[in-house]
Amino acid sequence: MFDIYTILPLTCAIFVAFFGVFVLLNDEKSRMHHLLFGFCMSMMFWMFGTFMMFYTRGNYYEAIFWDRFVYAGVVFMPPFMHHFSLVFTGRIGKQKFLLTMNYVLAFAALIASRTPYFLDDLYHYSWGVHTQARILHTVFLGYFFLGTGIFFYNVFSYFKKAKDKIIRLQSIYVFISFAVVIFVGGSAYLFAYGVDTKFPFAYLSGLVFPVMLFYSVSRHHLLGAKTIATEVLVGLTEFMVVMQIFFSRDVLELTIRMFFALVVAAIGILLIKSVRREVARREEVTGLAKSLEQANLRLQEIDRQKTEFMSIASHQLRTPLSILKGFIELIKDGAYGKPTVKMNEALDQMDESNEHLVKLVDEFLDVTRIEQGRTKYDFVQCDLKELIDGAVKELRGRAGGKKLKLVWCPPPEPVSVNCDQEKIHHIIFNFIDNAIKYSEHGRITICLRHCDGGVAIKVKDCGIGFNKVDEANFFQKFYRGENVKNSNVTGTGLGLYVCNKFVQAHHGRVWAKSAGLGKGSEFGFWIPL
Repeated sequence: MFDIYTILPLTCAIFVAFFGVFVLLNDEKSRMHHLLFGFCMSMMFWMFGTFMMFYTRGNYYEAIFWDRFVYAGVVFMPPFMHHFSLVFTGRIGKQKFLLTMNYVLAFAALIASRTPYFLDDLYHYSWGVHTQARILHTVFLGYFFLGTGIFFYNVFSYFKKAKDKIIRLQSIYVFISFAVVIFVGGSAYLFAYGVDTKFPFAYLSGLVFPVMLFYSVSRHHLLGAKTIATEVLVGLTEFMVVMQIFFSRDVLELTIRMFFALVVAAIGILLIKSVRREVARREEVTGLAKSLEQANLRLQEIDRQKTEFMSIASHQLRTPLSILKGFIELIKDGAYGKPTVKMNEALDQMDESNEHLVKLVDEFLDVTRIEQGRTKYDFVQCDLKELIDGAVKELRGRAGGKKLKLVWCPPPEPVSVNCDQEKIHHIIFNFIDNAIKYSEHGRITICLRHCDGGVAIKVKDCGIGFNKVDEANFFQKFYRGENVKNSNVTGTGLGLYVCNKFVQAHHGRVWAKSAGLGKGSEFGFWIPL
């Protein structure tokens, strides 16, 4: 007969079975998932056997048969719990003898449960019936609580040693979930000893256990489950649809409800597969993001090491170059005897090459200081006209050697700004020097004017020009434009990068413009007053 007492264990049986299947399908290769599935099936045997015992309570022999059926699942709850605790706590290689004995005793209890020395006769209660315990059942009861006690010991020890917050939370929920089954559900043993609780609360553990574990799975990622929420939602929907089948009034209604249950199951499976694909894609993207983050950190570390190496190497190179320059000047001045004309020509070439190397080393030193944050700035009021005058005087001879005309028309009044004179002179010198390097004819014009609350300095030439790609990348580190790859001009691609950093330190901006290849170019910068 069907009543609330009969429907309760049936509901729990279906609920636990769905949960076990979903856990297994979530990861069919995981040992932990297999063990939890096995435990859920043990509970399902318990709940379904109880349902049948209540349903057939009017038949003495059938009721006893179904209670013996219950123990086909219950006897395996201790070894499944013990085994699960070892996998959950990462101690699978430990307690081998205890685990083996747990399984052996479970099989022994299964055999004993078939005899009248384990269960016999019936107690009748207001809510149903239950078999009467015999001597072997009492022995089994001692084994049951000792066997499950190992589980609680292992999980509690794991909890005490764990430092990670998530692991501790997982341990708490696992401990409580199984405690509900063993201590609340275990109160069902009282019925075998003639104790009437007026209502079979023990069977509610079949609902509480999967709910608590589901919360731990979804909230704290127990079992590594990602789609369990969708699976359980589908399972609950299917469960409610299946339950309607038991209340069908005729064959037509039964057929319709069974067909509807199959449709819901098919849609649910498609939904779960879709969610799993989405989760897999999201995990793939997350994995790629983490890989990129790690690669970025590694690149930053390599860049830091490279900067340190450049700094050390540049300092080590600077010293011998300075010494070499000093000896060249001493020889040219006759400190070691009057040099011949050929010697002077060779010394001039050596001096020029040495100066080129000194400038390269200085560029490397500037870069390393910038990247390490060691660049020092001395801001004072100075006249930009004087800085440009100095750079033009230094470079006029080099421009004349290439038959280039330097055009510099200074404004009549001083242009005073708060800046680091050395850094601004470096920028102006670099822009004019580059214009000379990359021009073969025509003029180079230097302009200074007030604009936008600051001062702009522009250097225009009639040189080789550049394209839009170069324009966007000139101020990047180690960048050399496409326009100079076939030229004889050498460079490191650091000069404009350093200039840009110096201008940024003055809260200004730099730019590079050109109408195209062969149409000249303009390099300039702006700094506030």
